[in-house]
Amino acid sequence: MKLQISPSILSADFGCLNKEISAVEKYSERLHVDVMDGHFVPNLTIGAPVVRKIKSKLPIDCHLMIEYPEKYIEDFKKAGANTIVIHTESKGNCLKTLKKIRKLGVKAGICLKPKTKISVLTKNLMKYVDHLLIMSVEPGFGGQKFMPNALPKIKKARKLYPNLEIAVDGGINDKTAKQCIRAGANILIAGNFIFGSKNYKTAIQKLRN
Repeated sequence: MKLQISPSILSADFGCLNKEISAVEKYSERLHVDVMDGHFVPNLTIGAPVVRKIKSKLPIDCHLMIEYPEKYIEDFKKAGANTIVIHTESKGNCLKTLKKIRKLGVKAGICLKPKTKISVLTKNLMKYVDHLLIMSVEPGFGGQKFMPNALPKIKKARKLYPNLEIAVDGGINDKTAKQCIRAGANILIAGNFIFGSKNYKTAIQKLRN
C-alpha cells in the first residue's frame, strides 16, 4: 500500500495553526488531530470547534482519546473530520459507535493502546473498521519514546488485514519510521519530529526514506 505521512498537529504552534498546517500539507497525505478529554488520558487538548477552523485540503483524521466517544461523533463529522478513530478501551459500546460513524458517511477507525492485544479486534467489530491505529507510546502526550513492542503488533495486523489502512503513532522519527514500514504500517503519524524540526519538508522526506 502507498505510504502516507500524517503530521500530528498536537506538536504544532496553536498560535498560528493554519499557517503551520499550510507549511506541511503540500508534502503530506493527511492530517492527524488528537482529541483528549483529561479523563481517558491525563491531558486535555482540543475539540470540534478548533477542528472546524482548520483550513486544509487534506483529509482530517480525528483521534478521539475520550471516555464516551459516541457522544461527540456528530460534532466531529460536522467539524470536517474524514476519519474518526475511537479506542477499544473507551467506555460505551464500541461496535455501536463504529456503526454510527459509518452511518454518518465518515471512515471509522479503531485504536489500540500499547498493552492492548490484536485479539480484541473481533470479526464482527472489524466489519465496520476502515482504519486501524496502533499506538507505539502510551497516549496522552507528544514527544515520547517509541515502544518497540508495537512492531510485532503491526506485523500481525498486516497479516490479518492485508488491505486495511494501518497507522502507527508515537515516537515516529526517521529511524523508527523505517521499522514501522517494514512491519507493515502504511500511515506514519509524526508530530514532534516534523513540527520540532527547522525544515518541515526535509523532516517529512526523511520519514519517507
